[in-house]
Amino acid sequence: MDNRPRAVFLDVDGTLVDAAGRIPASARTAVREARANGHQVFLCTGRSLVELWPEILDIGFDGLVAAAGAYVQVGDEVLRHDHLDAAAIGHVRDFFDPLGVQYYFQASDGIFGSPGVREKLRELIFGWVADDDLLAEFERGLFGFIDSIRVDADPLATRITKAIYLDSSVPLDGIRQEFSCNFDIIPSSVPMFGPNSGEMMLAGVHKATGIDVLLERFGIDRADTIALGDSYNDLEMLAHVGVGIAMGNAPGPVRDVADEVTAAPDDDGILLAFLRHGLIDG
Repeated sequence: MDNRPRAVFLDVDGTLVDAAGRIPASARTAVREARANGHQVFLCTGRSLVELWPEILDIGFDGLVAAAGAYVQVGDEVLRHDHLDAAAIGHVRDFFDPLGVQYYFQASDGIFGSPGVREKLRELIFGWVADDDLLAEFERGLFGFIDSIRVDADPLATRITKAIYLDSSVPLDGIRQEFSCNFDIIPSSVPMFGPNSGEMMLAGVHKATGIDVLLERFGIDRADTIALGDSYNDLEMLAHVGVGIAMGNAPGPVRDVADEVTAAPDDDGILLAFLRHGLIDG
């Protein structure tokens, strides 16, 4: 086992959890054993703080980067909290509302959506899930999140860190052109949302910038960092750390920027990567 302390950054969707939102037991074990061996393990996700279910946080982490770099927290200490201004939020509404495209805004203390966003999310999920047992899991977990989306509250009353749009009739390139001044836009990191959904992040803010906040906070050398991810919002992170590891389910561009590829979440991808780098005992 490598006795050199390392800092590990884990994406959530498609990395720590599988496409159905389940956490493999091997991933829980790997994280806990790595921390017990003196390594630090951080979440590094596009989700907002409020979207990190207790079953994720209960695994135990040394801190987190959320909202794709806009929010960074260690314990009760918030180290970074970037947010959209009123003009950017208004631009999202003014563009998507006439098209009938549903969307929601992420904040650390809540999710704020367009009037039909709950129904659209259920439509996308029902269309993706065919297995009754899996659907029952969604009923207990993800559907509770959907019901918590506030469609009658003003997002300007809080700090919005990111926006998500669902099943747009306008292609990705067109949306990028429309919002080029304020946002970096990528395909959705949640497969069940479909190919026409996307994530709208603050321009110039990404997981690598959030990681740098934690490196400074803990005095960590970037050469001693490892990151695992599977999606387009992981590109900067995987290129930035000492060792970038793409999951087996990652698309080609994500694999290309990574230093190596491990297995998919359901095939013990995190466990195998931790073993390979000596973070846990074999």
